[in-house]
Amino acid sequence: MAQHESEREDLIREATALLPRAEFLLPSLQEPLTVGFRETAPSFFFGQNQVYHFDGAGRLRRAFVAGFLYRSQHSGLARLERIRTETQTVLLRSDLDSEQLLTFRSNMLETLRIIQSGLTDGSLKASRSIPPDTDWITQLSTILPIIFSADPWLSDTISARR
Repeated sequence: MAQHESEREDLIREATALLPRAEFLLPSLQEPLTVGFRETAPSFFFGQNQVYHFDGAGRLRRAFVAGFLYRSQHSGLARLERIRTETQTVLLRSDLDSEQLLTFRSNMLETLRIIQSGLTDGSLKASRSIPPDTDWITQLSTILPIIFSADPWLSDTISARR
């Protein structure tokens, strides 16, 4: 993410670990959609404020939604709230309860179905792609059903940084 939340990243230029990667325009989205793969693990950036990172099996690893960071805990999600002061940044952790978890997943899948709809009706258009000859229709048509049907839908626990 950008150094400061108000800065707009150019993910096509800066997200070099994601290869291939592309920026898409969809009439139903306010901001460009950026999709990239780290090996077989996809990431979806719906603008700067809604981001989902999956593993190669289509299970959610991390997310950034509505100002909160989320981290997979295998059977749950930890929500991390960033609190900044002049001298430090602190992450406050809370685990989602079962109802919050169901709501989070439902909202995530609904958002990802926007891409599926764009594939189906032909409105999903890549405006920039690295490499430029990537077959995005095949890439996305392959990974989205894997994400939609992943069971369990959460990746193994992500270790905290030391």
